[in-house]
Amino acid sequence: MKLDARIPAGPLAEKWSRFRREAALLAPARRGQFEIVVVGTGLAGSSAAATLAEQGYRVKAFCFQDSARRAHSVAAQGGVNAAKNYRNDGDGIWRMFADTLRGGDFRAREANVYRLAECSRALIDQAVAQGVPFARDYAGYLDNRSFGGVQVSRTFYARGQTGQQLLLGAYQALQRQAAAGRVQLFPWHEMLDLVVADGRAAGIVARDLATGAIERHPAHAVLLATGGFGKIYHLSTLALGCNGSAIWRAHQRGAGFAAPSWTQIHPTCLPQSGDYQSKLTLMSESLRNDGRVWVPARAGDERRPNDIPEAERDYYLERRYPAYGNLAPRDISSRAAKERIDAGHGVGALRNAVYLDFRDARERLGERVLRERYGNLFAMYEKITAVDPLREPMLISPAAHFSMGGLWVDYGLMTTIPGLFALGEANFADHGANRLGANSLLQACVDGYYVAPMTVSDHLARTLPPRVPASAPEFAAAEQSVRSRLARLVEVGGRRPADAFHRELGRLLYAHCGLARNAAGLTRAIEEIRTLRQEFWRDLRVTGSAGTMNQELEKAGRVADYLELGELMCRDALAREESCGAHFREEHQTPEGEAKRDDLNFAYVPVWEWRGPEAEPALHREPLHFEALPPVVRSYR
Repeated sequence: MKLDARIPAGPLAEKWSRFRREAALLAPARRGQFEIVVVGTGLAGSSAAATLAEQGYRVKAFCFQDSARRAHSVAAQGGVNAAKNYRNDGDGIWRMFADTLRGGDFRAREANVYRLAECSRALIDQAVAQGVPFARDYAGYLDNRSFGGVQVSRTFYARGQTGQQLLLGAYQALQRQAAAGRVQLFPWHEMLDLVVADGRAAGIVARDLATGAIERHPAHAVLLATGGFGKIYHLSTLALGCNGSAIWRAHQRGAGFAAPSWTQIHPTCLPQSGDYQSKLTLMSESLRNDGRVWVPARAGDERRPNDIPEAERDYYLERRYPAYGNLAPRDISSRAAKERIDAGHGVGALRNAVYLDFRDARERLGERVLRERYGNLFAMYEKITAVDPLREPMLISPAAHFSMGGLWVDYGLMTTIPGLFALGEANFADHGANRLGANSLLQACVDGYYVAPMTVSDHLARTLPPRVPASAPEFAAAEQSVRSRLARLVEVGGRRPADAFHRELGRLLYAHCGLARNAAGLTRAIEEIRTLRQEFWRDLRVTGSAGTMNQELEKAGRVADYLELGELMCRDALAREESCGAHFREEHQTPEGEAKRDDLNFAYVPVWEWRGPEAEPALHREPLHFEALPPVVRSYR
């Protein structure tokens, strides 16, 4: 497997400009001769499909929901970053680049991270023009808030609905192109295989989830914008339908999979309350702007939080990280919460939570200001818990959230399969080993509106790939593979539903490949996941048939993929003998309990090559070079 990042030469600040200046172009009349398949219609997929169609390409857009508006992008609550420096607090492209690279523990490409910061400015203007109702200050200017891992205010927000409002803007653009006939929408469709012909992506095989029909869709290029795979932990902040099957199928067809073990555990989630749950509810990280995190100083303290005096509270983030306090990055804040919970200071019915307290903010700012900033978040919390968070502290707990790992892509977002691109959370590119808050919406928008339309067009203009017809042998073979796999899932005829295996896999991963990892636990997890996978194919029960609507079959297929991806996650974590960002190996930590990075031996992106279901994958390495910002010890103290 050849890894060529294709990063443009020249100074860091000029790389993206140089790429655009030297990109190959197609005349407008030629673009209509090319067809592009976009899988996923969240923020990255909708924006890419709409922009490519606006340029004149013919686009097919697929989603497994009934509408693009139901994509999980709506769940991103707190905001979207941009280096506008409206607060005149020292922000700018360079500082945002440095914060992001440092926040990812120097495990991302400099060029990609700088482009993310560079393009952020244009996004806000575009979103405002689309009608996104960003919050404004008293003078009418766009307002900003802070997020974890930074000391400036660069996050633009629409209360706690920023993702939803940005998606509505992209959705309107997408629908405009659909009405113009340049985008063909395929709701209730799930991609089940990637078709590769002559070494390049030639289309997909999809299943109509409403009828069970298997369909072939040729294309000159395929874009995967299918989000992350954090739902592999079963209990996560992600929607029930989120999955990693599309990128996993591409991996099995030859696309390198980068850093699968870099999975973020979010510190601000409602705690698990019982085994009956199938997901957890996210509370925006923006709440940590004004809320203070603490636990009782005495282990096992059962008093109500308002009855515990100030002197008997441990504001542990402020104590351990005085420079950042409650705005410490997500990975650090989550591990700190777990340490306090494991030490017996957890609160709540199951002793698995910490407090997020707005008492001081209420006294300083007033209740009206807080409700204006976070009103719908407070309402959501009160509806779920029957507790007013302005009268009693919130209960929060770490939970699986964002996938920093994903398909390996070059600077142009193309995978190791020519013609196959991965956007947003489906790729590994911009966040390193830990994502800073409010950069996820930014990456999705930048990839979809600005990067992919330029790089996909450049690829098509340089290669002029022929369109492989749906009748080609490669499509027939892919369809037969899909049908055989669906039949196999239905025919197992066991006793246990897919959810039971998913729940067990999630417990294994959270225990051994979650907030903390060690060699013994990872080795054990690999063995147990293999055993669990064997049990799955012996004892799975799928009711119904493959030829009709069948949600149990959909879940079974996704869990089958998770059982393979989960093993790769553990292998990746086991191979990385260092701690960095969200990857915390207990054998590699400082005396103060912080992550201990090894830049001499592990300054690379791990990229895995599929060798077969029972064969060990091959590890390839993309070296990371830091010229503009040399790696330093990551400290938020």
